[in-house]
Amino acid sequence: MRTPSDPTRSPLRSRPRLRPGDEVPVRTLTPVTGTPLAVPDPGGTVHVQFRRFAGCPVCNLHLRSVARRHAEIERAGIREVVLFHSPAEELREHVAHLPFPVVADPGKELYAEFGVEAHRRALLDPRGWPGIVRGVLAGTAELLRGRGRLPAASQPGGRIGLPADFLIAPDGRILAVKYGEHIDDQWSVDELLAHANAAGRGVPAR
Repeated sequence: MRTPSDPTRSPLRSRPRLRPGDEVPVRTLTPVTGTPLAVPDPGGTVHVQFRRFAGCPVCNLHLRSVARRHAEIERAGIREVVLFHSPAEELREHVAHLPFPVVADPGKELYAEFGVEAHRRALLDPRGWPGIVRGVLAGTAELLRGRGRLPAASQPGGRIGLPADFLIAPDGRILAVKYGEHIDDQWSVDELLAHANAAGRGVPAR
C-alpha cells in the first residue's frame, strides 16, 4: 500500500476502532524526510502515533518529549512513526528536526483505516486545556528565539482531530492501543515503555 497523499479526496468514513490482538496489513510508508519504511516492521515493534496538523502546539510539545527520550525508546526495541494529516510540503518544514520518521496523510486514509476520529471534544474537553496552554506558551517561546513556525491559517484536515497510539508487533498484531479523548490525551514515554515491557512479558493489554 502506498503512502496516502491526495488531499483532494473526499473524507473517508472511519472503520471501527482496533483492539489489542487485531492485525494490521503490511504497508510501505514514505516519510516527509528519509527513506520508505514498512509498518509493521518485521525487524521490531513499532509505535505509530496519529497527531493533528503541522504546527499543532500540543503535538509539537508532546513530540519534543518523545525526541528527548528517543534513544531510550530505541533501546527498548521500539521504532517511532508519526502521522499528521497535513500535506508533505507543509509538514516537512515543521518536523525536519525530529529524530524519527514523520508521514503525511492529508487524505486521512490511514486515520480512517485505524479508526482515528475527529470530534469537537478534542478542544472543548477541559482536561485538554492545560496542554493547549503549555503548547502555545512553548511555541511562542520558540518563535521568540527565532525557531519554529506558525501553523498555516487554513487547515483542510480540520483542527479537531483526536490523537491515537498503536503499539504493533513485527507480525502485525496490535499489542496495545490508546484512542485519545481530548487533544492532549496520548501515551507519555513512560506509558509507552510500560506497554512494551508488558507485551514482552506476555501481559494482556487493557
